[in-house]
Amino acid sequence: MLDYRTHTFLTVCRTGSFTRAAEQLHVTQPAVSQHVRQLERHYGCALFAKAGRGVEPTEEGELLYRALDAAENDERRLRAELEALRREGGRAPLRLGCTRTVADHVAPRILPAHLLRHPAERVCMRAGNTAELVALIDRGEIDLALVEGSFDREAFESEVFSRERFVAVAAAGEGPLGIDALLGRRLVLREPGSGTREILERHLAARGLSVSDFADTVEVASIPAIKACVAAGVGVSFLYRVAVEAELAAGELADVTPEGLALEHDFSLIWQRGSRYAARYRSLLREWRA
Repeated sequence: MLDYRTHTFLTVCRTGSFTRAAEQLHVTQPAVSQHVRQLERHYGCALFAKAGRGVEPTEEGELLYRALDAAENDERRLRAELEALRREGGRAPLRLGCTRTVADHVAPRILPAHLLRHPAERVCMRAGNTAELVALIDRGEIDLALVEGSFDREAFESEVFSRERFVAVAAAGEGPLGIDALLGRRLVLREPGSGTREILERHLAARGLSVSDFADTVEVASIPAIKACVAAGVGVSFLYRVAVEAELAAGELADVTPEGLALEHDFSLIWQRGSRYAARYRSLLREWRA
């Protein structure tokens, strides 16, 4: 069980202010200061430094925040499991996040098999882009996530689920295009914060290019809508091949990836570094990969 000083410290980190932390915790500001001083004496280092009108964690404070934030979320999970055991004789649901490519094209393979192996398991799956899922894990609203975008490897542990090809697609009937020909088209792409877009932007930047080098861009926060636009000849897009396998096989889309833009990228399972549930998450991943 985490004590009151831990919750005070975490609240100061999240609000960036002793005053706002006191308001949220319904205690006085001197009480907040006292709790922080007690932790600083215990750990033998300063945990906060002044920043404008507020405070920010020191390097030591950042390290402590990551450890205690994971412990706080683990405690919530443990309390939920104890409550589920008391009330229902079962356990709390597995709260899984998936980026949209994973939710639409990977989860339909792994979830039915998972539920057949674990018929008593309850699963709550949420979809979002990588940035949204990372924030949900930080807030303790989900336990782990299958993502395609980048994440803070100091804050999160991870295991690779699969390695996927990233391809350029156009309307049916087109063959491979050169880079110049692709840049002359309208680009239909995901919204900022999505893993698919981040991978594309990093890949282009390595070649001195950006999405602004295309003739035009359209942002669409839906993979089915992107595929429909491309199939109608509205423009070209870059997607994971796993997301367009059916359309390529049916001749509704064409793989037009130039030789110089061939790319593979990992789908990874992530969770908070230091979580006591890490062994279980790794075990789940082994099952899902099988």
